[in-house]
Amino acid sequence: QWNLGEENTQSFEEQVQMAGYIRSLDPYDHPIVLHTFPDEQEQVYMPLLGWSEGLTGLSLQNHWKSVHQLTRFWVEASQQSGHPWVVANDEQNSAHFGVPPDPGYSGFDGLVVQGNGVTYDLHDIRKYVLWGNLMAGGAGVEYYFGYRLPENDLHAQDWRSRHQSWSYGMRAIGFFQEHVIPLERMHCADEKVDAIEAFCLAQPGACYLVYLPQGGSSRLNLDKDPNHYSLRWFNPRIGGNLAEGSVSLLRGGGWQSLGLPPSDVGEDWLALLRVVGGR
Repeated sequence: QWNLGEENTQSFEEQVQMAGYIRSLDPYDHPIVLHTFPDEQEQVYMPLLGWSEGLTGLSLQNHWKSVHQLTRFWVEASQQSGHPWVVANDEQNSAHFGVPPDPGYSGFDGLVVQGNGVTYDLHDIRKYVLWGNLMAGGAGVEYYFGYRLPENDLHAQDWRSRHQSWSYGMRAIGFFQEHVIPLERMHCADEKVDAIEAFCLAQPGACYLVYLPQGGSSRLNLDKDPNHYSLRWFNPRIGGNLAEGSVSLLRGGGWQSLGLPPSDVGEDWLALLRVVGGR
């Protein structure tokens, strides 16, 4: 995709001209997106809502924990404007650290300690950046390496430094492809789940996905959906076949418990619900 900037500060008129120029040169109709500073998104993106002549979408820079919420915001704002955007995430703040290398790589212990005492690791990136974007109806991620860790943004040469993170991405893509998830017909519906942390993609009457970053259980609101749903679990850490948990069938009507995942109930899991009789 063509990205109009790195923290773009051009005027609206300049952005329009640049997008139009790239569109006129590109015979393959690649996506054209825009990236800007995290605290200037509304200022920069709001005037572009509804403009359908050149901009395909956004490539967001955000704190790693806010990827889901902000992806959903711009997906829905663009839908309401009449010109839906494809929304990816391409930089995970803080700028110092970004996506860390694998534990053990060049002596790195795997844990990032930010200046405010917040800690995170590549598992948090998997949960809140990769799956956070996808479960908001986003287009996926590009990973930013920060500039204070081994193989960082300024001189990275060894992409094996993030091998585990690439593997998590491969497993996520494999899940959507293997199970023919109807993403183009689904929308983010977090309000349908009641866990403290849970993301939901829904095509009522056909398919639901519920991602639990911290594992445990949740309930799904099927209040106006009379269908019955089969329930299986996908392990986003190691991939593999779908597995049954403590509940295998949900009956429509009201709030229904998903039960517990098959194992490691304190880790992240993805629940796949399909209408009984559907694919």
